[in-house]
Amino acid sequence: MPDTGTPHGGTVVTDEQQRPQAAAVFDALGAAYEKAFADSEAHRRSLEWLLGRLAPGSRVLDVGSGTGRPTAETLAGAGHDVLGVDVSPVMVDLATRQVPAASFRCADILDTPLADDSFDAVCVYFSLLQMDRRTQAEVVRRLVRALKPGGHLVLATVPLDVEGVDGLFMGRPVRVTSFPAQGVTDVVQGAGLEVLDREELLFTPAHPDAVPEPHLFLHCRRRGTAPGA
Repeated sequence: MPDTGTPHGGTVVTDEQQRPQAAAVFDALGAAYEKAFADSEAHRRSLEWLLGRLAPGSRVLDVGSGTGRPTAETLAGAGHDVLGVDVSPVMVDLATRQVPAASFRCADILDTPLADDSFDAVCVYFSLLQMDRRTQAEVVRRLVRALKPGGHLVLATVPLDVEGVDGLFMGRPVRVTSFPAQGVTDVVQGAGLEVLDREELLFTPAHPDAVPEPHLFLHCRRRGTAPGA
């Protein structure tokens, strides 16, 4: 999930409270979310970066897959085997209809069984921001274990030093937690990833309630050597 504008307040909430809220927010937003972020050239550059490093027919996990566009659509269109996971049933329904070449599952990523060394790549585009910091780090560690050695993980977030604060996202009340840019880098490196490339920018969603928000894209590789390499 991208930025909430300028978060304010300071109410700390538990992860159990955050996850159902995330589903409700994105159920309400539906296709409007896709339209608001359709012009993100950084997201498309990130996908091109990943496509340039995937072998034909790679298995890719898309965490927080939303409407399926552009991530699952781009990857499946290039011939890759894509599994999208999202907590919002409305988003999963949209994605299933819009991107029939990929598979989608309505589930919390923390409750989704992930076999070790089972994916060639993992995408995590703006899908951690309604989890607390401990849970964000736990999710990244789980996803790294699910990557094959030498596999790639691309992660995008809103790099802010905030914990459990109230804000607005496309007119919807949300509670958001994030890390500053160095904190995000520390999390991925601590989970066993090497950062190969990064991009930081400001982006304004195409929505009347939107404000410019900082975006951070990290392009990473799991440390270790792929079998047969």
